[in-house]
Amino acid sequence: MRRRTGLLIGGTAVAAAVGAGALVYGAGGTDGRGDGRDRVPATAAVTRADLVQSHTVDGKIDFARRRAVKSAVPGTVTVAPREGATVTRGQALYELDDKPVTLLYGPVPAFREMKVGDRGSDVLQLERNLVALGLGRGILVDPRYDEATEAAVERWQTSLNRVPTGRVGHGHVVFQPERVTVVRADAALADRVGPDTPVLTVASTRPVVRADLGQNEARYAADGTKVEVTLPSGKSVQGRVTGTVRPADASGGGSGGGGGGGGGSGDGITVEIALDGGTSAVSGEDTEATANVRFISKSRQDVLTVPVEAIVALRGTDGGYGLQIVEGATSRMVRVETGMTADGRIEVGGPGITEGIEVGVAVE
Repeated sequence: MRRRTGLLIGGTAVAAAVGAGALVYGAGGTDGRGDGRDRVPATAAVTRADLVQSHTVDGKIDFARRRAVKSAVPGTVTVAPREGATVTRGQALYELDDKPVTLLYGPVPAFREMKVGDRGSDVLQLERNLVALGLGRGILVDPRYDEATEAAVERWQTSLNRVPTGRVGHGHVVFQPERVTVVRADAALADRVGPDTPVLTVASTRPVVRADLGQNEARYAADGTKVEVTLPSGKSVQGRVTGTVRPADASGGGSGGGGGGGGGSGDGITVEIALDGGTSAVSGEDTEATANVRFISKSRQDVLTVPVEAIVALRGTDGGYGLQIVEGATSRMVRVETGMTADGRIEVGGPGITEGIEVGVAVE
C-alpha cells in the first residue's frame, strides 16, 4: 500500500532545517544592516499560501455497514439474490423453498417465531412495519402480539403467497436498519443453505471509501477527520471519517449484525469515509480501481510562508528564529515568529514581514 506524508510540525521541523544547513547567526545579528549580499547563497520570496498537514494512502469505493445475511432455517434457494439490487421494506431479499424471505426495517434481529401472546421489541418492530406497508388496520403499535396483529399478518401473508397462518415463522423475515444494497450473492440458485450459510452480503446504499491505516496512524481514524478523496476518474471530493470497521466487515464477510465500530484490518485500522454528495459523488466510477485518500490533520489558510531552509537559528540570550531580509545589495536579519510547517514551507510572521519580500535561503 502506498503511503505518503506531507507533515512537519512546529519547532521540530525548524530545528531539523537548521541542522541540515540553515544559516546560524550569533548574538546581535538581528535588525542590523551590512551583512552583505555575498553571504546570501540563494533567495526566495515570502508568499501567501494554505498550509495543510496530511497523510495519503490508497482506498476503495464501497458501501457502509457491509454484513452477511444467513438463513435462519435450512432450505433450498429457489430465487437467488441479485447482486447490485437495492431492496426496500416489504421486498424479498431471496426466496427459500419457493417462499420469499422479506426485508423489514429495525435494529433487532429476527430471532424467533412471532405469534399471539408474544411480547418484545421484535413484535414492536413487526407492527411498525405492517403499518408502514399499509397493512396495520386495527393495530395498536406496542410490544404485544394480539389478535389485531395476527389479522394484519394474515393479510400480509396472503399478499406474499404464503399460507395465512397469522404467525411470522422463524426465517421468514430479515430485519435490517434501512434499505440495503446486495453487494454479493453468496448462495446460488438451488443451493442448500442453513443457519451457518451466508446467503448474501448486504450493505447500506450509502457509498463510502475504505482505507487502511497502521496502528501508529490511529489519529487519522478519529470520527470527523476531514478527508480529500481523488476518485479513479480523477475527480476530487471532500469527505469525513465516520468510523472504523471490524476485520470481517473489511474483508467482505461479517456476521448478520450491524457494521462499524472499533475494529481494523490485520494489525492496522480500516476506516470508512462518507463522501460529500453521497451516491452522486461516485456515479460512474470504477469501484474496482484505487482511490487516493488524503487525511487532513491540520490546516492554516492564507498565511505568510517561506521555505523551511530560510529559517535562521538565532544564538544569544534571546535565541529564537529569524529571516535574512535581502534588499538590493544588502541584507539584514529580523526576528520572526514561526507557526505551522507542511510540504517544505513554514508559516512566519512579525514586524516587516510582508508578501513578496526576498529572504535568504540556505543551500547545501
